[in-house]
Amino acid sequence: MKREVVETEIVVPGFRFGGVAAGVKKSGLPDCGIVVADRPAAAGAVFTRNTFCAAPVLIGRERVASGRLQAVVVNSGNANACTGKQGLADARAMCALAGRALGIAPALVAPSSTGMIGVELPMDRLGPGIARAAADATPDGLWRFARAIMTTDAFPKVASATARVDGKKVTVAGIGKGAGMISPDMATLLVYVVTDAAIDRRTASWLTREVAVRPFNELTVDGDTSTNDSLFLLASGAAGNAAIRGDGPGRKALARAVGEVAGEIARLVALDGEGATKAVRIHVRGAATDRDAQRIVRAVGRSQLVKTAFFGADPNWGRIACAVGYSGVSVDPRKVSIRVGAVEVFRRGAGIGPAREKARAVMANAEFDVGIVVGSGPGEARLLSSDLSKDYVELNSAYST
Repeated sequence: MKREVVETEIVVPGFRFGGVAAGVKKSGLPDCGIVVADRPAAAGAVFTRNTFCAAPVLIGRERVASGRLQAVVVNSGNANACTGKQGLADARAMCALAGRALGIAPALVAPSSTGMIGVELPMDRLGPGIARAAADATPDGLWRFARAIMTTDAFPKVASATARVDGKKVTVAGIGKGAGMISPDMATLLVYVVTDAAIDRRTASWLTREVAVRPFNELTVDGDTSTNDSLFLLASGAAGNAAIRGDGPGRKALARAVGEVAGEIARLVALDGEGATKAVRIHVRGAATDRDAQRIVRAVGRSQLVKTAFFGADPNWGRIACAVGYSGVSVDPRKVSIRVGAVEVFRRGAGIGPAREKARAVMANAEFDVGIVVGSGPGEARLLSSDLSKDYVELNSAYST
């Protein structure tokens, strides 16, 4: 989906960002970025559960285990996935090169890569590029970094929010990339959340695993979980608040800001789904358990027939009901209802004919909601999905993942 992006200046105290063209991409576009904190930062991360996880994921898990990082170095155009021992050596080399250029310990640097699977990194070009990205890093360089990590993205994905913690203004910013191969099960989606809040490592881990990752686990574009999915959260402490340790008003305020930023990045990913023209929020209620509701909502959100109906603005409730029926969850069709926006199109096992045109008008919008009630139980789940257009097939048949 084409989108006009206004690059408003976003500065997060304690952080610098850089992005350059290293020559990994044949296009010559920026493909090497770096996020660096002025001092070692409290850090958390979650990664893909895909068994064929990429080399930078394996190294990233090692590096974030200490709960402290000072930089993340990222390349686009090459996933460094399924590249064996050489891939692991190259991921470690990325960290060593960044550490040398920044004057910090390599153990405080984590790597990320995104792009084509099964191709070794061109370290002869990426190495010098990392040094240039480090030299390029400035407090106002966030948008340069955002553009350097893009692959098939139509636009950079950036969001920010503020909160009051311990009487101090705290800033949270998020930078993401992703358009295709999107169906995270975290733990080609990369997300970096940075904040100047002072927090301990346990809070960083909690914010990452319980707050930041949630909207991405409620997101699908094409049902494919990437080999490289990674989400990092770094906190510089430059805001000067008393360090957040455990639950309390400060943690709640910061969590709201982190959740807002992560939710907006997820929304932008759905809007930029490869070939997508629409983002659709699907909400299932009334299931026996949340787990059952999640199975239903994923069946609906991943259905190619449902997604093509979204594309055509076709209020085809039959495809939605069909997906509910094959989700593996036992439901009574006589208790199921389906809404498109505020328009009810299906009730108690039968469609509501006169509602179709009203629903079609709702589906003509770039964003809309679908609500599904499957019973009277307490279980519910949400999923942010996109439509499936002809452009998705054209793009992915011409581009090697």
